Amino acid sequence: MHGLQYCRDYYREVVAPLLDRHRPGIVQGAARLGSGSDVLGLDDHTSRDHDWGLRLTLFVAEHAVDDVDELLERMLPTQHRGHPTRFATTWRHEPHHGVEVTTIERFTRERLGVDATREFDIADWLTLTGQAVLEVTAGEVFDDPTGELAAVRNRLRWYPDAVWRHVVAVDWARIGQELSFIGRAGGRGDDLGSRLIAARLVRAAMHLGFLLERRWPPYPKWFGTLFAQLPRAGAIAPQLLLAVRAETWRDREDALCEALEKLNALQRENGLPAAARATQPFFDRPFRSTSDISRLVGETISDPAVAALPPGVGAIEQWVDNVEVLTASERRAAVSRAVTSR
Repeated sequence: MHGLQYCRDYYREVVAPLLDRHRPGIVQGAARLGSGSDVLGLDDHTSRDHDWGLRLTLFVAEHAVDDVDELLERMLPTQHRGHPTRFATTWRHEPHHGVEVTTIERFTRERLGVDATREFDIADWLTLTGQAVLEVTAGEVFDDPTGELAAVRNRLRWYPDAVWRHVVAVDWARIGQELSFIGRAGGRGDDLGSRLIAARLVRAAMHLGFLLERRWPPYPKWFGTLFAQLPRAGAIAPQLLLAVRAETWRDREDALCEALEKLNALQRENGLPAAARATQPFFDRPFRSTSDISRLVGETISDPAVAALPPGVGAIEQWVDNVEVLTASERRAAVSRAVTSR
């Protein structure tokens, strides 16, 4: 069984009955959300060595958080189906029950950097990372009597159309900025540099694939796993793998350009502007760059506020690669707003 199944049974067989007896009507929502491979349904035996177990998120009113947390710590059994109900985690070294008791507003603000119980502005959308959104929208909801969890998850289903076009344009811009460098570095004998550039662009192409499929991308550990599961964009995985494995810069460039042509076609199928061909010669040099796809997409953004955003910047995960920023919601929000407001 995956952890999600254990958590579902734990809530239904232990936690919910306990609360019904001692705090009837207190639950505003219950789910297995947040961090953990089991939220994505990707946990295995290796996952069980830390932070894995009988974990839940329980939503109550603000005034009831401490009371419910204390009640659970005092009255929960020591184990359920052979798994301990109290255990240490990487964020709490002393054993404690694995039920996070919080409010919906606090939980979404901590995960996302913004309060998802209200409408978002443009800067809010650009503050989000795919992983942060998945920590709210993946997993499973076990109880939602008020409907607030469903409303939050529905709000996070996908970007507004104008913001979606903006982030798609940004990925194409980034790819275009460096595609010719694969050959330029390789042609000067810098094979390591050429490989590094190719790998960076493979990452950008994969991110673009998630965007074109309207799927939120996870953090790096599961990025390739979920990319391969994308129904259409996942088909370019062989070309991207060749781009990072190839022994010559020409083979790297050829493989990546073939993948970009397929992404350009997928973009056209999705009703977004696309070029006749995704790539073109880079001036008179024997290298390739992208066609002006970024501009074509940008010209179709109807929201003036989105159209006025700094070109080529996009969502924070498109320009920040620092773990300590991407995993800290307050830092993400502060940095993203500072850049997008210029």
